[in-house]
Amino acid sequence: MNSLKNDISPSVQAALAVSLRGVNELLPQNEWFKKLQKSEKTGVPLRIKLGLDPTAPDLHLGHTVVLNKMRQLQDLGHTVIFLIGDFTSTIGDPSGRNSTRPPLTREQIEANATTYFNQATLVLDKSKTEVRYNSEWCDPLGARGMIQLAAKYTVARMMERDDFDKRYKAEQSISVHEFLYPLMQGYDSVALKSDLELGGTDQKFNLLMGRHLQVEYGQEPQCILTMPLLEGLDGVDKMSKSKNNYIGITEEPNTMFAKVMSISDVLMWKWYTLLSFKSEADIAALKAEVDAGRNPRDAKVMLAKEITARFHSDAAADTAELDFNNRAKGGIPDQIDEATHALEAGAPIGIAALLKALSLAASNGEANRLIDGGGVRVDSEVVADKGLKLEAGTYVVQVGKRKFVRVTLLD
Repeated sequence: MNSLKNDISPSVQAALAVSLRGVNELLPQNEWFKKLQKSEKTGVPLRIKLGLDPTAPDLHLGHTVVLNKMRQLQDLGHTVIFLIGDFTSTIGDPSGRNSTRPPLTREQIEANATTYFNQATLVLDKSKTEVRYNSEWCDPLGARGMIQLAAKYTVARMMERDDFDKRYKAEQSISVHEFLYPLMQGYDSVALKSDLELGGTDQKFNLLMGRHLQVEYGQEPQCILTMPLLEGLDGVDKMSKSKNNYIGITEEPNTMFAKVMSISDVLMWKWYTLLSFKSEADIAALKAEVDAGRNPRDAKVMLAKEITARFHSDAAADTAELDFNNRAKGGIPDQIDEATHALEAGAPIGIAALLKALSLAASNGEANRLIDGGGVRVDSEVVADKGLKLEAGTYVVQVGKRKFVRVTLLD
């Protein structure tokens, strides 16, 4: 590859650099280089595929790692295909799992799929994105076609897959239908004549299946590009709703900004590489400034504003920064929930009972624990007395750093 550098045009060099930014693997790299050269010579854009099963109604920042890469390649002029796996969702993807994944119902799939594309186009250019559903070609296959497809791969090769191998050795069940999932995902690449397929590192086996099946069907095999899995807010596990360490891309701007600000300084730089649209040179320069003594908080604010602005607006990001700073100083945000509560017979209400009534605590016991921990404020003052009672009037009640309610107590 290095010996060919002098023969690569500047545009292909730039495309190769964009392709490689932040990736885990690009395989085979020499084939991708040849595809880029051919595309430049013929003027025919490459077909770049990303498949997502609508297993949940919303996307989070972890999903956008591959979407960002798609957008970068889209901006180079290539065709990106956002594939919604409405058929494969009925099988259930076993990737990275130690047990059978329950398939979704048709109703669940349709409900989730309705939101996927609109959320994905917060990253992708909607006017230049081809949207497909794999039921288009999977449903017509029928039993005969499925058997013919299954004949193109061996059980021995299927058992080379890491999660299947581990489950087999641990004497855990593997259902036959799970073997169909990588076959169907690979067949998607045949149907779409894909040049490049993207996925997370846990999808490598399925992506390689696409290459194998394309050769079986007489097509030029796709290249595969895997992106690292994004660690969530805890900096340990991959971002996941089940781990509650995620940032949803439709979350309120103030919440989104504050969550980005909560990540560690170390994790911040990986997020910059995988989530920011800043150039690698700009990120390296910023990191050098921090290493030289600049407050890393400045860099984190830039990242939080960039991400918040992408999914909302510049103005929303500016407001979120002000709100975050106000909270950090113990101030009261400009926009908070409003509530009213009627006092029984005009008698003052205890602070614990009020927290429960406002759903700021699940019980009086939890409310008292929050007070003991110094996590409750009324009108910016820390509540130290669990016996505090509030009379009729309007108060701002705060629990922790993010929960605020302006409540009016009525006689």
